[in-house]
Amino acid sequence: MRVTQSAGLDLNLLLALDVLLEEESVQGAARRLHLSEPAMSRTLGRIRKALGDPVLVRAGRGMVPTPHALAVRAEVSAVVERARALFAPGRDADLRTVSRTFTLLGHDATAAAYGAALFARAAAEAPGIRIRFLTESHVDAPFLRQGTADLEVGVVDSTAPEVHVEPLREDRMVGVVRAGHPLLEGELTPERFATEGDHLIVSRRGRMQGPVDAALAELGLERRVVGTVGSYPASLFVIRDTGLVGLIGSLSVPLAAELGLMTFEVPLPLPPLSLGMAWHPRHDADPAHAWLRGCVRDLTLQWSASAGAR
Repeated sequence: MRVTQSAGLDLNLLLALDVLLEEESVQGAARRLHLSEPAMSRTLGRIRKALGDPVLVRAGRGMVPTPHALAVRAEVSAVVERARALFAPGRDADLRTVSRTFTLLGHDATAAAYGAALFARAAAEAPGIRIRFLTESHVDAPFLRQGTADLEVGVVDSTAPEVHVEPLREDRMVGVVRAGHPLLEGELTPERFATEGDHLIVSRRGRMQGPVDAALAELGLERRVVGTVGSYPASLFVIRDTGLVGLIGSLSVPLAAELGLMTFEVPLPLPPLSLGMAWHPRHDADPAHAWLRGCVRDLTLQWSASAGAR
């Protein structure tokens, strides 16, 4: 995309800056823009002069954005997207000609469940689109507003008024243990669930309590939690090699089965999990982002149908 100059400023620097901040690499940006590395380095130099900021600085063998670059990244991306939409032939533009990188923020279980199908669909329908899965952080930050992520998928707890949230489906937690665990034999009561085995919690913040503990407390019961891990796939490997009791959502059930683990209904009135996707409104009119949202929506419906059939 070429944009005319205004007041002596080459607005093509915005496109280069957008790609540089996505790639965090002069080499990667040069490859994306079909330029030589020396030409891309010169462009970065012009960007640094225009902004009065280094933009990207060395960190080990890679490069990282400066605080100012992080602060303007979302606005740069939004301006570039608006320019693309302005010069695009229409909302029905051929997605096979689009060259973009989309970042999805969500739990590891989302990437494990949707990743293969999403990559396959991109290869078939939009081969110029690359997809980057970003794991949820242990701290809350306005990732969508900042442009760090383009789409959040999973349990969306953002309360930012400008974020659009679309509910997708409800999920529920089930217990998971390795084969032969005592909890798999006989009638499972809340007391047995709490006392016949130590428990492992999945928490991105490292919390040692959750809804299960609140439900047990209502019954005057308490379980023994021995630790936490940050993702459901990681918890399954720990459970496989120990006698610990864990909890997973439906997205992780197939992986648990592949590892030879057994799932069971938790004998507690646990609240359902509302799964959805969220994005910043600057992406509303972007055909490529609409395609991405449609893919996630379709995959969720397919997953729900297959889960209901199991």
